[in-house]
Parts: sequence; C-alpha cells; structure tokens
Amino acid sequence: MQDIKKKIIYSAIGKTVKRLRGAKSQFMLGAEYDIPSSVLSDLERGVKDPQLTTLFKIAGAFDLSISEFMKELEKELPENFTVNDE
Repeated sequence: MQDIKKKIIYSAIGKTVKRLRGAKSQFMLGAEYDIPSSVLSDLERGVKDPQLTTLFKIAGAFDLSISEFMKELEKELPENFTVNDE
C-alpha cells in the first residue's frame, strides 16, 4: 500500500478514536479497557499502525462491533477512498 494511503488511514483512525472518546481522557479509556494510553496517543496522532486486537478493544470500549467501528472510521476517509491502485 502506498505510504500516502497508509497516512490517510492512520489519520482517519486517529480522528475516529478521538471523536468517539469525547471528553474521556486517554488514560481513563486505556485503564478501563487494557489499552496503554501511549498506544491511544500514537493512534490519535496518526503515527501508529494498530494491531487488529487493539482495534477490537477500542471498538468494544465504545460499545461498537468491529464493523460498526469501521463504519465510523469510514466517515473520516475521503469520499470513494480505496487502498487498491486504480
């Protein structure tokens, strides 16, 4: 996958987590759901490629299934975004 597309995805993940987290601190969310606050910080800054298990934990923290979380994530991606080369 091209680096620019990875950056777009990482940024979308970060925006989604930050939006869903709302006023709750990274520390509190992390402590409640066994996600290091450093991982949450990296994700929100768009500098880390999350493990699948981390995405499941994050989705669960917001009472979402992984598919519901991905739908939220899609809201932050550019229209018609694809990872495939066209």
